[in-house]
This record gives sequence, C-alpha cells and structure tokens, in this order.
Amino acid sequence: MIPSRSAGLSASEVAESRRLHGVNVITPPREQSPWVLLLDKFRDPVIKVLLAAAVLSFVVGAVRHDFTESVGIVCAIVLATCVGFLFEWDAQRRFRRLNRVSDDVPVTVLRDGAMQRVPRRDVVVGDVVVIESGETVPADGQLVEAVSLKVNESSLTGEPETDKTADPAHFDPEATYPSDRVLRGTTVADGYGRFVVTAVGDATEAGRVTEQAAVLCDEPTPLNRQLARLSRLIGRVGISLAVAIFCIMLFKAFFFGGLLQQNWLAVSQQVLHLFMISVAIIVMAVPEGLPMSITLSLAMSMRRMLKTNNLVRKMHACETMGAVTVICTDKTGTLTQNRMHVCGLVRYDALSDPEFAEVVAANSTAFLDAEGRILGNPTEGALLAWLRSRGFDYELLRAEAQIVDRLTFSTERKYMATIVRSGVSGRKLLCVKGAPEIVRALCRDDGLGAQVAQQLADFQSRAMRTLAVAWSETDADTCEEAVARGGLTFSGVAAIADPVRDDVPAAVQRCLSAGIAVKIVTGDTSATACEIARQIGLWDDSVDGDRNRMTGAEFAAASDGELLARVQDLKILSRARPLDKQRLVRLLQQCGEVVAVTGDGTNDAPALNFAHVGLSMGSGTSVAKDASDITLLDDSFSSIATAVMWGRSLYRNIQRFVLFQLTINFAAIVICFAGAVFGTEMPLTVVQILWVNIIMDTLAAMAMASLPPDPGVMADRPRPRDEFIITPAMARTIFVCGGLMVVALLGLLGWWSCGGAELSVRQLTLFFSLFVFMQSWNMFNAKGFETRRCVFASWKGCREFFLILLAIGFGQFLIVRFGGEVFRTVPLSLREWAFVVGASSFLALGGEAVRSLKRKLKVKG
Repeated sequence: MIPSRSAGLSASEVAESRRLHGVNVITPPREQSPWVLLLDKFRDPVIKVLLAAAVLSFVVGAVRHDFTESVGIVCAIVLATCVGFLFEWDAQRRFRRLNRVSDDVPVTVLRDGAMQRVPRRDVVVGDVVVIESGETVPADGQLVEAVSLKVNESSLTGEPETDKTADPAHFDPEATYPSDRVLRGTTVADGYGRFVVTAVGDATEAGRVTEQAAVLCDEPTPLNRQLARLSRLIGRVGISLAVAIFCIMLFKAFFFGGLLQQNWLAVSQQVLHLFMISVAIIVMAVPEGLPMSITLSLAMSMRRMLKTNNLVRKMHACETMGAVTVICTDKTGTLTQNRMHVCGLVRYDALSDPEFAEVVAANSTAFLDAEGRILGNPTEGALLAWLRSRGFDYELLRAEAQIVDRLTFSTERKYMATIVRSGVSGRKLLCVKGAPEIVRALCRDDGLGAQVAQQLADFQSRAMRTLAVAWSETDADTCEEAVARGGLTFSGVAAIADPVRDDVPAAVQRCLSAGIAVKIVTGDTSATACEIARQIGLWDDSVDGDRNRMTGAEFAAASDGELLARVQDLKILSRARPLDKQRLVRLLQQCGEVVAVTGDGTNDAPALNFAHVGLSMGSGTSVAKDASDITLLDDSFSSIATAVMWGRSLYRNIQRFVLFQLTINFAAIVICFAGAVFGTEMPLTVVQILWVNIIMDTLAAMAMASLPPDPGVMADRPRPRDEFIITPAMARTIFVCGGLMVVALLGLLGWWSCGGAELSVRQLTLFFSLFVFMQSWNMFNAKGFETRRCVFASWKGCREFFLILLAIGFGQFLIVRFGGEVFRTVPLSLREWAFVVGASSFLALGGEAVRSLKRKLKVKG
C-alpha cells in the first residue's frame, strides 16, 4: 500500500513494520559440513552391499581366525568413500561464495519527513526509498516516482536493461515484471526513482529464489538408479547361490559323507563349516572394485573436464551429463555474446562521416574501457563500439564538442537530445537519437517514409533493436525549445542486437543430432527468442508454431496437467520469471526426461538446483554457482556439448568395468559351485583372491577410467532413463567369456587330477597365474565393448591403459617370483610363463575376431 503522506514512516512505525515483516536480510543457504559430505558417500547402493559383505566376512573371519578378506573389503570401502569425499570437498571449496552482498551498505530513505541514510538491513516494509544511477535496489517495492529510470534486471531475468515508470500510460504489457515494480538485487542503470517497499528479506523475489536454490533435491541421478538395481541383483544372486551351495553340500554330507552316523557335536561343527563356506560365496559375489572404479572414473573425469572449461563440483554430474535428454538454456551470455553490437547502420543524409560520428559521440553518456567493454547504457555503448571499429575516437570527438544543453532519455519521451557546439564544423547542432517512430515525427518531410519503414521492418523482423539518429542546426539554448521547433534531418537508423556466439550453432546441432532436445528460457521477448532460435538452427517457421513457444504469463496461467501434455514440444519460453524455469524442470522430470539447465543469474538458481545437472556460467552470480553442479569457465554452449560427450564416454567406461568385474566374479563363483558339487576345493587361497579382487581390480578400474572420450558417442541416442547398466550384449559377453574361463580352468584341473595325485604347488601357481592373465587379457574385451575399431590398433590416448596392463603382468611376476608361502607360489620357468601368457591370450584374440566379424557384417548390412 502506497502511503498517502509524503513524510515517510515514523520511528514507531518502523519498529512495528520490522516486528511484522522481519529484517531485510536473506537467509544464506546452509553449507554442507564435511561430515555430512563424507556420510553421504555411504549412501551409495554398492557401498551398502559392501558393508553387508564386510559384516558377514568378519563373522566368517571370527570362526576361521582369519580376517584377511574382511580387511580387504574394509580397505575397498574406505578407499572408495574417502577418494570421492576428498574430490568433492576440494571442488566444494572452490565454489565458496566469494562476494556476499553486504547488508550494511547505506540506503537513502524518507523517515519522519527527512531524508536519512540507513543500512540496507534496516529497510522495512512501508519505507520510501530513493534510488539513483549505479545503486542497488535494497528491497522489492512499487515506484511512486521515476525520471529516466532504467534498471538492470539481469540477476533475475537475464536481461540487462528494463525501462521503469510510475505512469500507467507507459507500462510495458510484455515486461517480465510490472513496469512500476523494482526488485531487490537489481541495479539502477540510469535515472532516478522513489519507491515504497513492499517486501524485505526472504519475502522478496530474490529471497524466494535463494530459498529454492537451497532446497535439497531428492531426484536420484540416473547412475544411482542403475547402481541400486545392480546392487539388488548382486544381493539376490549371491544369496541364491549361497543357499543352493549350502543345500547341495548339506545333502552330500548327510547322505554320502556319513554325517548321519556322527554325534550332534560333529554334525553341528560340519553344518557351521558349510554355512561359513556359503557366506564366503556371498562375499565373493560382491564386486569390491566397483565403487573404486566408479569413484576413480568420476574423479579422473573431473580433472580432465577442467581442461575443456567444465569445472565439476559434484562427481556424479560428470556421468549424468551423458544421460541428459533435455537442455534448458538461457539466452543472454550462453547462446549470445552478452554484448550489444551494431549489426547494421543505414545512412539517409549528406553529413560527412566525421560529422555523423560527432553527432553520435556527443549525444551519449556511455563509455568503453580499454578492453572495449561497455560502461553505461548497452545500446549507446554499441554505437560507440561501432564508431571505434570505423576508426573514430569517440572520446576525442566528445571532448572537442562543447555541450550547451542535454535532455536525457526517458520512457515517456523515448529519445535523448543534446545541443553541442561542433568541434568538427563549428556549427551549433541539435543531436537526437531514440525510437525511430518518435524521431521520424520530429523530422522534416524528406520523402523517405516508405524506404525507412521497409528498412525498419527488415531489422525488426530479425528481432533487432532499432535506434534512429537525427540532427539540425539550431540557435536555441535549450533542448526542449530546439526539439519543439521540429524540422530535423533524419540521418540514419541503426540495428542493434546481442549476436549469437560463433560456436553455438554447431554445438546446438551436435546436441540435436545426439537426440537431446534444446529449450530456450529467457526473460527477453518472444520475437527476439525466436530469432535467436532460428540463427542457431533450433526454430523452423515451416515446422514450428505457437505450440512450441509460450510466454511466462501463459506458462504461469496453465495447469500442470495442461503443461505436461505440452512441455516436451516446447522450444521457447519467453518473458520467463525465475520460478517458471524451475517449474519447467520439474514438469520435464515428471515426463521422464533427464534435464540439464544452464544459467548465470540469481534467477536461474532454483532451476539449477532442481535439475539433474545444473551448469552455471563462470561469469555468473555466486548464488547461481552455489546451486550448480558444473561451472562453464568459458560461458560457452559448446562446452555443454563437450560435457555430454564426456558423460556418455564415462558411462561406457563404467559399463566396461562392470563387464570386466562381473566376468571375474562369475568365473570364480562357478568354479566354487563346481567344487561344492564335485567335491573339489577352490585352488585359490584367500590372499590370492585378495590380489585379484582388490589390487588388480583397482588397477583395472584405473585402466578403464583412463580411456579417452569417444566423439562417436554423440551419434547415439540418449540411453533410456531406466535402462539397466548391464545390457543384453554385456550379459552375453560376461557369460561367454566367463564360461570359457571356467571350462579352461576346470579342464586344466581335471587333466592334472586324472591320475588321482594331489595338485602340486607348481601346478597351483600355474593355475593362479593363468587365472590372473585371463582377467588381464579379458580387459581388451571390456575395452572393445561398443567400440567401432580394433582394440589393439587404437593406441592414441590409451597409453595409461597399456601401462597399467604391463603393471598388472609385472606385479603377477613379482608375486609368483617372491610370494613364497604367503601367496603359495613357486617361481616359474620362462617356458611356463610363455605357456601362461600364450594360452590366456586366446581370450582377447578370440574376442577381437568376433567383434571384427560383427563390424564387417554390419558394414555389409
């Protein structure tokens, strides 16, 4: 409510208002403590399975008095959780808010009939606040006076310049926020105003946006959903096998082992022994290396993506980018350069170029810094940049022109006028620039009406801002008098726009070709948004229509049910308010989409927070960065397409490790199962299994994580959101490769045992080495999963992979050579090593032969 008196609030009214509405401070988002971040790592579904396995392993260890396996599992848990915690904590420290808005900045208010300066935090609802050029609006309010007032609302709408007025006759019906409303956190670009405070602190628009940016989002990442399903599968398979093996061994013991004739103590001991073996099977079924593989893959991707201008804050965001099906992007600064530029200027008079340059330079209050950045009004600055590009020194022209009088731009007038004593011609000139229809009305009849109208229509059809320039020689001393005489010469019209970044059209096409929908969400007009969409290849007038675009007002008025039937077709949401973007994200998620959001302003923070992946701009606000998962250091959309490629490649590397790990587990479990059925013991010691399951798997995880991203993944469609991480092709590979290992290893044991003699330590060493080298060669089959070229020929970018393979082989040699009784090994001869390496290599060579045949058949097909 606007007060009826002009004295402002009294001291008692200020106190009462503060009691009712609170102080003018926005509650900062609560920062996550290190302990919470660490505990969050234990919520990983695979880590939960490992914890259960660790408990069972300790039970078995207590009975057998051997805790080696238990210690190994605990080490795997500690490594996986601590590495993930350290990388995320380091990234979180980078994102600490650097500039907190000071609540002690003085503000001019009217109280008790006098102007006072009070700290921003002390402003209350009902206060009359005075704002001038360069100041930040301290609270939300309604204007009661505005003189040439322009407000930079980019922190809330993304748009740098908005005209504000208290006169209803000049309200902009398409404005994102009402023309007589000013908002906390926005800045005054030009002019002067007074407003009555209507909301303070958390109740302001900026407060609501910040609150939504801090809300914890419970939307699980696609990878977490996949790992949860994998964990359930591993648990069920492990328990089922354990029960089956326990029942088989118990049946054999009672009916073929003479257990029925034993006393109850012997029976109890034997049953307990069989139960321990079954529990060991469950523990063996758990892929200890999987959490480490995922953590290493994510951590290495975080570091590598930094080189492509993607600063990752949350590790899972690396992979989630690969599952993205929709990107909601803002316009200004992401698709465009965030810098107004003169795209065309048409002259209609006979002024010389230096004289025209003087008319433009003198009738302006903007500046350019040494690097060409605009200081002041962006439209005026674009004209100055145009002059500089034509070789004119606008500062020199302005200095040599003596200013007589000036009339600043206002929403009501829609033009700016300056009288100068020309430094070029010596004449006294009236210089005018402003809205073309207003400036044309001040000019003499020159017969150019149709020509100018056609040119303006052409510029405006491409959603460009148009600005007309006129002049006349005058003897008047005031601008009002000179303008009232009319008869100006129409000099020219400029088309000004924020141009599209050079690399954006190609990047958008990469995303569209990859099956990812792109939607523009902007505070700008529908016409401007559509034109930008045309320029980047997102909008086609012959195909797209009203169903594919909406304004913020239409979006807010529609019900969720109406929007759910339409949001997937939507390409442009113009005149959007902050919470419109967040609502769009939630609706798209309800439709089953995996959503990425880009933004740089406070207005983008809620959507950045609720999206599966939030991508903030390096030049954006600290609130936006805090709410995001990834920061684009170069503010470029092309970095988003690169992040998608990284994410898809990362997911494939994780699948490759799952394939590798489960093949090992499958082979080990089947051999154990065969031992239970046929009465043989598993010829691997606990220490040997520890080497295979922990140390080798960790090295294999590093090998898979080191594989370079494949640009070819951008030719694929996004994977279904609920697709299981183990695809049918992976399952076939696991069973085929694992089955071949089982047949070969059990066949070798059977051959050695034909004579009935016990296996020697040398034979068991050969068996152990064969098992390890089979896994090593099987890494090539995992590397070759979903590749389009030979795994042995693709050395580029795979140096780490091959070095790790050599490290595994050398490690196995050292263990065999020096392991002795600890690893139950004896040194092997050169001939025996040749047998081990040669025999096990057929697994990789055969796999590549099959893949090569499939590639040839696919080409022929």
